[in-house]
Amino acid sequence: MAAPSVINGRYRVEGRLGVGGMSTVLLALDERLERHVAVKLLAEHLADDPTFVSRFRREALSAARLVHPNIVQVFDSGFDESAHQHFIVMEYVPGQSCAEILRDRGHLDVEQAVDIVSQACRGLDYAHRNGVVHRDVKPGNLLVSESGVVKLADFGIARATGQSSITQVGSVLGTAAYLSPEQARGEEAGPQADLYSLGVVTYQLLSGRLPYEANSLSELALKQQRESPIPLQRINPNVRLTLSEAVAVTISVVPEERPRSAGELAELISDGAAGISPWADDAPTRHMGTSSAATRVLPAKDRNYPTQETMVVAQAPSRAAAARPPRTVPARRPAAQQTEPVRAEQRGGRSTARRVAWLFALLVVIAVIVVVVVLAMHQSSSSIVQDKRVVANDWRSAVNQVQQIISKYTK
Repeated sequence: MAAPSVINGRYRVEGRLGVGGMSTVLLALDERLERHVAVKLLAEHLADDPTFVSRFRREALSAARLVHPNIVQVFDSGFDESAHQHFIVMEYVPGQSCAEILRDRGHLDVEQAVDIVSQACRGLDYAHRNGVVHRDVKPGNLLVSESGVVKLADFGIARATGQSSITQVGSVLGTAAYLSPEQARGEEAGPQADLYSLGVVTYQLLSGRLPYEANSLSELALKQQRESPIPLQRINPNVRLTLSEAVAVTISVVPEERPRSAGELAELISDGAAGISPWADDAPTRHMGTSSAATRVLPAKDRNYPTQETMVVAQAPSRAAAARPPRTVPARRPAAQQTEPVRAEQRGGRSTARRVAWLFALLVVIAVIVVVVVLAMHQSSSSIVQDKRVVANDWRSAVNQVQQIISKYTK
């Protein structure tokens, strides 16, 4: 379509930023406020649908109320009489869309992809809490500014066109891969649909490909129900298993299995990148990937361990397990220490014999002392002298006997 030089007598066109099946985006200067803005001119055939026009105005007003650092601000909207076109004036974000980044680089590194998704989650969470569903989350609507700030664009437009009676062939086929299963079935889309679409974007940012390749909505719906995407860690070795699991949860065909909010999705992706599994220890078994991923042959360099032993692969810690303190395992005694029970028993027997001998000797000494005291109290001095000699002799005899006993039991 031919772009006018001035829109609504206020926005002077300076160039074209992009063209799509539904609209053309222009760079313009707001002569009243002296700032650059992005003006989206909707296709002329949309102006002939009164249902679309009324819903578009209502949704544009809802989008204009969303003021958030991660959402492209809507400044103005209306109808240009001279060009006979509906227009939307939005915040101009100098930089690239994620679609352009993917076109230039193929895929992103994990750290940058997680940062983009986390910022997009903050914008989506704010919109959902204010009752606005995007319905068309895709790389082309994720703008990355020159300073690295991510902004979601086209809020409200997708909802208006989705309820329009006009069939948007080019638009639907172009974004079919990002539609949730419930959207592909023609059901009402809610916040969970946006989370699924952002999960597909995350998959594409990390792998450079879509989880499902389809040319129509019917083909997409069949693949979503019958197939599982290839796990991310098989496509990109730099993606951890836990991050691959987090993305798999996000693009689940069952809405109840996905994160409950965009904030939870951001936490899920961040934890996965940090090595924390999205599944608790008591979570049910889930299907991951196709059957072809079940068995694989290790390269020769990884087969240097004995084949007769079963090896257990350590699982990634879950969120609950990561919070628990490590369990202390007592150190095992060396094998040499485990072969000493007989010697220990012998040493124990000798120690017992010594204790018995000393106890017996102590009892004999006490008995001798008692006898001496008794005799001293009941006999005369002369008798005492005589008795002392007897006692002395008995004492020497007792001592000799004690020594013999001790010598016998301590050999």
